[in-house]
Amino acid sequence: MVSRKATARNPRQDATQILTADHKKVSKIFAEFEKVKDKDSARKQVLVKMACDELTVHAQVEEEILYPALYEAFKEKDDELVDEAEVEHGTIKQLIATLQSSDPDDRLYDANFTVLAEYVKHHVKEEQDEIFPKARKAKSLDLKQMGDEIKARKAQLMEEYGIEPGAVPSTKRQGSAQRHA
Repeated sequence: MVSRKATARNPRQDATQILTADHKKVSKIFAEFEKVKDKDSARKQVLVKMACDELTVHAQVEEEILYPALYEAFKEKDDELVDEAEVEHGTIKQLIATLQSSDPDDRLYDANFTVLAEYVKHHVKEEQDEIFPKARKAKSLDLKQMGDEIKARKAQLMEEYGIEPGAVPSTKRQGSAQRHA
């Protein structure tokens, strides 16, 4: 049995809270990339890998857990929002694959990452401004339970992909998006 103290220190998060925290983390990585000097290829590569790993896991849990539940809950009323989110994921995955197969010194490396950042910012805005509020209002969704599922699946995927939570990854590329693109 979980004590009240443990529960108060580590309350269950709903799905939208977990996914919003992911959005904030990736946003910080994008901001850090903008500060990196042009010649610091190693740091760029670390930040790009971190963003790509985070986005790969994030997209996968949304596609496996969140989006199917939203389709069921929305009953075609707001399906176009989820459809658009899935299409955006496809483009994000393509940009991730391009970045993972390129070198930080490639001419278009920075441009590809900048476009990825802009695209993700657009996607995040739509999720947080349109999809998440509708999900919170959907009475058929148990967002706390979904949050538990997302948290567990994220941990499983991070272990599977060799990603250490919260740690700055090594500069060694692992191509996680290419494994699941």
